[in-house]
Amino acid sequence: MFIVENYELAILLCVVTMICWGSWANTTKLTTKTWRFELFYWDYGVGILLATLLLAFTLGSTGIEGRPFIEDISQANTDSLTSAFIGGIIFNAANILLVAAIAIAGMSVAFPVAIGIALVLGVIVNYISNPQGDPTLIFGGVALITLAILLNARAYQKMQSNLAEKISKKGLIISVVSGLLMGLFYKYVAGSMVTDFNVPEAGKLTPYTALVVFAIGVVISSFLFNTIQMKRPFVGAAVSFGDYFKGKAKDHMVGILGGVIWSIGMSLSIVASGKAGPAISYGLGQGATVVAAIWGIYVWKEFEKAPKGTKSLLNIMLLLYIAGLALIILSK
Repeated sequence: MFIVENYELAILLCVVTMICWGSWANTTKLTTKTWRFELFYWDYGVGILLATLLLAFTLGSTGIEGRPFIEDISQANTDSLTSAFIGGIIFNAANILLVAAIAIAGMSVAFPVAIGIALVLGVIVNYISNPQGDPTLIFGGVALITLAILLNARAYQKMQSNLAEKISKKGLIISVVSGLLMGLFYKYVAGSMVTDFNVPEAGKLTPYTALVVFAIGVVISSFLFNTIQMKRPFVGAAVSFGDYFKGKAKDHMVGILGGVIWSIGMSLSIVASGKAGPAISYGLGQGATVVAAIWGIYVWKEFEKAPKGTKSLLNIMLLLYIAGLALIILSK
């Protein structure tokens, strides 16, 4: 299987992860106006699973390192399979809430709050599980990112105060809950894998196998989480499975594309974690907040009607995020 052999390549893959994770949500805006995100999400899950299977049978099954996918999943023990599967369930709960928050509050609010919290919590949890890198630089970077989150929340408050019709705080609350869950899932996926990707440890999973099991957890748990959301949505009226089958081919393809984009980012992050360490790999990937905020602020114009001074706060927020990410990169 393909294994990252140097830190520089691992960092490059983490940057690509950041772009993928910060851009996939744009696909929710490319569907038709009548296509609800609850319906979009079924195709999104399929996209995640398809991408992980493709990588498992290609990069995960070629070369002399590690074990090929079929051999690896055949020897996996229950603990490893369960850990990766639980990671998929936790991620799915967090991500459904994130998509709901995007629909309510917009990308430039939901992403910085949810993913910012996830970054802080995720770096701490993953560093405790597998301490790699200078903790002073890592947690210094986390501190700057925390400050960026607070500035983003302040910008959100300023925009609310400028509107005659107040924006619901529901989007902000959902973003916080999503972030708390999102910060935990990566640990379970990383915990299911071999410690050294070059050494085929018995019972443990290679990164490619762990990703497939993770994706299965996402798809299966959607039958619970997304079905509940369809019946009791955060926004709008309930939708049915019949509505899903009435969707246009474009809507289904855009949903699958969104899942593929996110899954490529996740896969590169996991593969890079072997050399960079889970805390650094996850932390850099969650720099997706910068990418998503840029999309929301400068492309989708979500703060166009905000009062004077709001955009300055957002620009400072982005600079703090970038500085925080730079410290995380320099930590190893």
